[in-house]
Amino acid sequence: MIKNLFKSRVALLYILSISMVFAFSAWMSLLNNYVVEVASFDGSQIGILQSLREIPGFLAFTVILVIMFVAQQRLAYISMIALGLGVFLTGLYPSALGLYLTTILMSIGFHYLETLNQSLSLQWLDKAKAPIVLGKITAARSVTSLIVFVLIYIMMKFYSVEYKYVYAFFGLITSLIAIIAWIGFEHFKDDVVQEKKLVIKKEYWLFYILTFFAGARRQIFVVFAGFLLVEKFGLDIENMVTLLFVNAILNIYLAPKIGKFIVKVGESTTLKIEYIGLVIVFTSYAFVENIYFAFFLYIIDHLLFSMAIALKTYFQKIADPKDIASASAVSFTINHIAAVFLPFFLGLIWLYSHSLVFIIGALIGLASFILSFLVPLHPSQGFETTLVKKESIA
Repeated sequence: MIKNLFKSRVALLYILSISMVFAFSAWMSLLNNYVVEVASFDGSQIGILQSLREIPGFLAFTVILVIMFVAQQRLAYISMIALGLGVFLTGLYPSALGLYLTTILMSIGFHYLETLNQSLSLQWLDKAKAPIVLGKITAARSVTSLIVFVLIYIMMKFYSVEYKYVYAFFGLITSLIAIIAWIGFEHFKDDVVQEKKLVIKKEYWLFYILTFFAGARRQIFVVFAGFLLVEKFGLDIENMVTLLFVNAILNIYLAPKIGKFIVKVGESTTLKIEYIGLVIVFTSYAFVENIYFAFFLYIIDHLLFSMAIALKTYFQKIADPKDIASASAVSFTINHIAAVFLPFFLGLIWLYSHSLVFIIGALIGLASFILSFLVPLHPSQGFETTLVKKESIA
């Protein structure tokens, strides 16, 4: 049974996904408290750190240059090791410079791994079943997050383990999983030979724009939603981990259902629901004064992002199979264009108005919602948007 597991592509997709969760979930869940309590960061410094974190995401297109010499699967293992090492070192250097440098190392591993994971998923999964499998993988990631949050809670609540040892523990787990997978899994050959150059096609323009807006919205959630809870409401690390624990529980149950929902109603309807939901959530963030309502918004916000599977499967349906690796790298770069400058810019705005940051997020969500009406009910290669006339498809 173990032997067959190491011959399964789907099993490897699960491993790639959950391995990054050990390191990255620990890094993210501790970050806001760590930088405030240990490193004494203010809003502008957290903005700089998050901007630096996203630079490797902006440079995700360089994956295409690397896979000319290193196979995608092998590069994924190397990326896992880099991610684990970056997190391992995070707690050892609590200065601004130390956090900036370890964040960059961690981020290179994370963004390369995410890019390769998306590329391999869209290449290896059947189009009809991809939303369901991706939903199950999202649930598996949530289970892993749950384990991470429970361990962090126990370590810090009952044993008062220092931040540096918590970071070291979870970073080491990810690196060890990478080494075991590298040794154990057979190397899978590509069914379709991938382009080894950057592919930017006008047919994918709607996907590119929605990806850009998704990256901008994600930054506001990742950087400032958690920071709001800590700075404005004084949320401590135990309660922050508890909140993330609740998110993980809900994702375990709902993510597979979201995958099935996408199969049933299509990407177009799912994206509309996600985007209008984000408009409402971000607008509410701007004026929230009750901590329990803020908790509710944080949970709903997190769940809405699970619907982002629809954007991936929309692209899978419209893409030429040989473009997937290159276009995945390009999409990650586009996703991170705003991420390079937005956290720093919004970090400065944050010093004067918390509300304005979230109003900007609501406007970005509204633009995405309007554009989602151009996503066809049944997208396909040659019918990428509703602006393409069906009778022109031969």
